[in-house]
Amino acid sequence: MNALKNLGLNVVKANVFLDSSGKHNKFAITKADTGRKVDDPEVLEAIRLTVINNLLQYHPESSSQLAMGVAFGVDPPKQQVDVDIATHISVFDDGPDRSLLLVETADRPGLLVDLVKIITDINVNVESGEFDTEGLLAKAKFHVSYKGKAIIKPLQQVLANSLRYFLRRPTTEEASF
Repeated sequence: MNALKNLGLNVVKANVFLDSSGKHNKFAITKADTGRKVDDPEVLEAIRLTVINNLLQYHPESSSQLAMGVAFGVDPPKQQVDVDIATHISVFDDGPDRSLLLVETADRPGLLVDLVKIITDINVNVESGEFDTEGLLAKAKFHVSYKGKAIIKPLQQVLANSLRYFLRRPTTEEASF
């Protein structure tokens, strides 16, 4: 609770319940200064990292169940993903015929292919791209368009939200079923 308070947030409601998959905690969080819901992607990413860091610090036994760019199995990977690597996604107009998409996130095998697949799955064309890594941080820059034009603001938001969702969700190996 203190960690969330330090982010300028208030927990206005909490529910704890049990079901067949285990114990679940659900919190309703608002901004302390306005009392409104949190919708800023940067703040949501800070909340996610705060929760992960606190779980690792105070409940290290939970590390095998956390997903931070890679899905942990019974044993964590030899080189752990730095939980302080936040995902940043930005889309800018880059002239009348294309937009510039910038993605920074934790690196992992197959990331570039997955990014291009997510972009093209929502019918956005990738015209060119650059990809670089700095340690465990991956930086991708794509020139993208929709039907030969720059991406309009609502589609920019759909693109950013799709990538954010994909980059945050845990992956499950098909063989685990």
